[in-house]
Amino acid sequence: MREGTITAACIKLRLAQSTVSAQLSQLENNLGGKLFYRQGRVLKPTDLGRLTFRYADKIFSLGLEFMDQVRGRPVSGPLSLRVGVVDVVPKLMVRKLLKPALNLPEKVTLSCHEGKAENLLIELALHNLDVIIADTPKPTRIGVKVYNHLLGECGVTFFAAPELVKKLTSEFPECLNGFPMLLPMEMTTLREMLEQWFERHNIKPVTTGEFDDNALLKVFGQEGDGVFAAPTAIELEIKRQYQVKIIGRSTAIKEKFYAISADRILKHPAVVAISDTAKHSIFGSTHVVTKKK
Repeated sequence: MREGTITAACIKLRLAQSTVSAQLSQLENNLGGKLFYRQGRVLKPTDLGRLTFRYADKIFSLGLEFMDQVRGRPVSGPLSLRVGVVDVVPKLMVRKLLKPALNLPEKVTLSCHEGKAENLLIELALHNLDVIIADTPKPTRIGVKVYNHLLGECGVTFFAAPELVKKLTSEFPECLNGFPMLLPMEMTTLREMLEQWFERHNIKPVTTGEFDDNALLKVFGQEGDGVFAAPTAIELEIKRQYQVKIIGRSTAIKEKFYAISADRILKHPAVVAISDTAKHSIFGSTHVVTKKK
């Protein structure tokens, strides 16, 4: 169809006209309809012919893209990035980590899928995802062959709504003792670290809410329902979006973030950009201005 005539197509394909005509006839028999009709000396596509051409064009484009990926050549057209996000990773952190992929010179089409680590790892192993953003390495109990790439780590910052900050009567971290606290659900990494940290400092906050959705937890914190903790690497974004104040920081609690991939060495250009920026800018520049607590 693109060449206009069978003769021109035969010349480009370097095939005899009889061969091409026979293959077209066989395809028409398989499809159950005509692909072309004759208008004078020119063949025009039928509706079936146009539909077949559109799908064939996509099939061949995907085939070429597949070979480029396999051979490590740059892929033409928009670069697809399919990301799995473990549901406990803060949304603002995900946005900050993925932003470098969107800033690449080539256009990137981003597709994000949130879920439990176990389900996302299966999708990664089936090559339905390019990378997973997680707060822990792949659990050893899950028998899929994937690789953990540490993006970086940072401390934790404690936030509260301005009206709640006015009620604090002592210095951090003692001010948290007996104070309302919003916490992640039990069995999450951050919850375990916070509880260990409270115990070391002999602090017993009053738990006013438990959440498995980080964004929802912050909304309650914004409304003054309790103090909440989040990664120091995104403290500026949290202050700006939720209009809360910082009441203290701790470097003793370490939040880690990983890119989990099916490759031992990262190859996807967008994933490489994510990893490099995280290591050299996001976490490399994270600093704590208060002493270690």
